[in-house]
Amino acid sequence: MSIPFKNQVPMLLTWLRIALIPAFVLAFWMEGDNERWWAAAIFSVAAITDLLDGWLARRWQAQSALGAFLDPVADKLMVSAALLLLVQSLDNWWITLAAMIIIMREISVSALREWMAELQARAAVAVSWMGKLKTFGQIVAIGMLTWNLSWSVILGEWLLYIAAILTIWSMVQYVRAALPWLKHPLRGEQ
Repeated sequence: MSIPFKNQVPMLLTWLRIALIPAFVLAFWMEGDNERWWAAAIFSVAAITDLLDGWLARRWQAQSALGAFLDPVADKLMVSAALLLLVQSLDNWWITLAAMIIIMREISVSALREWMAELQARAAVAVSWMGKLKTFGQIVAIGMLTWNLSWSVILGEWLLYIAAILTIWSMVQYVRAALPWLKHPLRGEQ
């Protein structure tokens, strides 16, 4: 059985992840017993679409330049929005520091990748397993913190600290990979 428009499904999932950001924000700020649960559920759906869109794009050979660009942007938008809400809500200096590290790294690595692409060397800073592990840690931590149960906040807080450490570690890997171009931007590895 063939799925109609299957080449468009991965891109639609990416757009859905972006569209879920306002819903997540609204659910986060609603008052009542179950609203934070709804925010955590929306964030989880967004995380699942992140896993699913890339997998489907590769499996169905539906990769596109726009999808390759938009997928990490969607991730960074959702993670940044969630971290900003959590920083304000939890009012914890250590969570604020971890969130700052994560957001600053995301902006820096995105800029590094863009610059490397200008030098036709983007492959040198392709996503690594450490970057994927960092993303997984962030998503689980944010989900736990958003859920807002006493045990999930404690677990989420520690996972966020671990994710911040992985964030620094993965950034160091990307900078090391780009070092020849950073030292000699016009020559690269020559």
